[in-house]
Amino acid sequence: MTDVRGEQTSRTLTDPQVMRAMSHPARLEIMEYLNSTGASVTATECAEIVGMSPSAISYHLRELAKVGLVEQAPSRGDGRERVWRSPVHSYNVPMSVDADAETKAAEDTLVEVYLTRDFQRIRNHLATVRELPTEWYEGTALMGSNLLVTAAELKALTTAVQELVEPLRRRNRIADPPAGARTVIVHFAAFPE
Repeated sequence: MTDVRGEQTSRTLTDPQVMRAMSHPARLEIMEYLNSTGASVTATECAEIVGMSPSAISYHLRELAKVGLVEQAPSRGDGRERVWRSPVHSYNVPMSVDADAETKAAEDTLVEVYLTRDFQRIRNHLATVRELPTEWYEGTALMGSNLLVTAAELKALTTAVQELVEPLRRRNRIADPPAGARTVIVHFAAFPE
């Protein structure tokens, strides 16, 4: 799980085959780990992270590799060991109005898998929130607000949130994290009612 690489790029997913390949909870978790850390991992290491068998993870890694979501990384010295990494640090799904029916279906499926996973994380958090140390409990938030904004103001809001989050991203701080830091999941959604 070493070999953290330099800055990578983002990728917009528009190919239905790629979106379908990523539309599996284990694959989404694999991609999130690789993208958020920049790490290179073996199937065995990834299995410990995802909580599945190395053989199941090997299958998922091969499926992700078929569509270019992961690639083989340089060996760490043992030629028998297969090491994997992600070629980019993040993905986005455009939810294009002009997309064909197949692409729209693949987008919808991928977003549903993502939301199901994130909402389960929120539920898991709420089940244990009272067990957090005070400083973490006080910083935790689950909030909703109804805003009255123009389209330009909504765009400015989402841009401002992205700018606040970017320097705190795990991949940007993993090499030299501040004392006491831990991974925090941020789920942000802003959309017209």
